[in-house]
Amino acid sequence: MTKQQYSVSGAGLGLRREKLDEMLSAMQEDKLSPVNFMEVAPENWIHVGGTFGKKFRQFTEQYDFICHGLSLSIGSPAPLDEDFVRDVGEFMKTHGIKHYSEHLTYCSDDGHLYDLLPIPFTEEAVHYVAERIRRVQDILQQEISMENASYYTPAPGKEMEEIEFLNAVLDEADCGLLLDVNNIYVNSVNHLYDPIEFLKQLPAKRIRYAHIAGHYDEAEDLIVDTHGADIIDPVWDILDKAYEHFGVFPTLLERDFNIPAVPELLGEVKQIAEAQEKWQNTQPCAANKSVQA
Repeated sequence: MTKQQYSVSGAGLGLRREKLDEMLSAMQEDKLSPVNFMEVAPENWIHVGGTFGKKFRQFTEQYDFICHGLSLSIGSPAPLDEDFVRDVGEFMKTHGIKHYSEHLTYCSDDGHLYDLLPIPFTEEAVHYVAERIRRVQDILQQEISMENASYYTPAPGKEMEEIEFLNAVLDEADCGLLLDVNNIYVNSVNHLYDPIEFLKQLPAKRIRYAHIAGHYDEAEDLIVDTHGADIIDPVWDILDKAYEHFGVFPTLLERDFNIPAVPELLGEVKQIAEAQEKWQNTQPCAANKSVQA
């Protein structure tokens, strides 16, 4: 893979408002050195001024940022909220934000559902979603990335497998992939498939960056994607396999709930960086096997 396909580099950390002061102090004391880039949900920061806005500006002046949205609802039957997309574009310009990603899900119809629901794995849905992604890209005048989503029951009318649906959307929309490592693991347990086999079917040329996170074991055969716990070894193993197969790509630690102190967060960011360093100068297996990127 070439560096040109990535707008950021290294290991990243999500910036959460409840950790803002602690992270600001750490940054001022030069204790955030493991962090190369950060990510925010634009919905939480658009039009935010005053003290919070000034503090946020200190971060965007020091770090590369990515926006990871929560409410685009790309699979919704409701019309695309183009005013919101324009607001995101203005927010990105104001803060020099490098990239915008969203979930390959829907979360609204007439109103917001406050959950990320699966899109039917159908040919009709592929065309519908891809058209909406292309429209967002036209408004923003830049590529966006879609995240492989966790889900707990497939939407009705399934015509294809998850990997087929995901790859078809990425191809038809001509957009990037936000590779969520934990979601691969969660879905592999919940839906009984091999996570490494799924991983290797992803298109290398579409990867823009990755998420890695923790989850909650509801039952032996049911995992909930919470981003509220430490990352477990099987998820780290998938990330390691991903670097081996595709080469190293930017990877961000997601922690949205039960957020520990900054030093503990930085421990997992350092673990990402160590995994990247391990594979940094190694030819990816996908290239060795002449897999089409």
